Amino acid sequence: MKKILTFLSLLILTQPALAERSWPNATTEPVRIIVTFTPGGAPDILARVLAENWQKDHNNQVIVENKPGAGGNIGTELVTKAPANGHTLLIGTVGTLTINPYLYKNLSYDAHKDLEPITFLASTPNVLVLNKNVPASDAKSLVALAKSKPDQLSYSSSGIGTSIHLSGELFQQLTQTKIKHIPYKGRAQAMPDLLGGRVQMSFDNLTSALPLIRSGDLKAIGITSLHRSINAPDIPTLSESGVPALKNFQVTSWFSLMGPAGMRKEDVQRIAQETKRILSLPEVKERLAQMGLEANPQGPEALTRLIQTDSKRWSKLIEETGIKAE
Repeated sequence: MKKILTFLSLLILTQPALAERSWPNATTEPVRIIVTFTPGGAPDILARVLAENWQKDHNNQVIVENKPGAGGNIGTELVTKAPANGHTLLIGTVGTLTINPYLYKNLSYDAHKDLEPITFLASTPNVLVLNKNVPASDAKSLVALAKSKPDQLSYSSSGIGTSIHLSGELFQQLTQTKIKHIPYKGRAQAMPDLLGGRVQMSFDNLTSALPLIRSGDLKAIGITSLHRSINAPDIPTLSESGVPALKNFQVTSWFSLMGPAGMRKEDVQRIAQETKRILSLPEVKERLAQMGLEANPQGPEALTRLIQTDSKRWSKLIEETGIKAE
């Protein structure tokens, strides 16, 4: 009987400690969500949606920190070196997780070994947009124009190795066209030149491009997913354009939640469940849909498979085209 009482006493005493270790594990330690891009884009918006709800639900400070630079490598490295307690998280992107590892040869971290997949968040297709004065109205006429003027048309991107850049490389490879790539340091720098006609086209994120498409400032040629976006059903896909080479054209920009490698499985599962609950809220789904984001939270297993699949695809394209980081 004495042993039983001793055991029960110890169990009671350890409950607060166990509770403290569950995520978030201390009201005095804030949760940091690292975004590897400047404020205002899809990764930043997703981070702030999560931060607002976590802070409200747990009475725990949640801070969104924007750490842009080096194609997202600066912010990603910061997370890989953080304690694996779930209090430093990363908004991972298709670029930082499946492109940069093959584009940058001297990274100080391994994105596939030093990060813990937590959950898929949302996705948005890219959309091929033209300056409104370009004499093409669909993919067929654009391909014909590009073939008649090799290296005379140009497309902008928010940087070498972004999904926007690789969308353009894939388009050229499939259609056997030659279009100059003009990389910028970010979308904010690239868009004025596209609107002004100094570059003729871009594969922009649908999330970012929709307002300019709806205002008539940009001409939408095609979505880069296999199915039309529920947020812009009037824009056809490139795969339905009638250009045989583009029949299976698919490039999707997606966003995920990652943590430092070695996180407790219980914390990973809890964060994934909390995230799924938030992204399933009607008001959150509507808010994201208005920006062209399709929320589809999935757990660590599905996210790991996606990272592996896209890594194979983009590493192959990078090798074939000889793309190099600046």
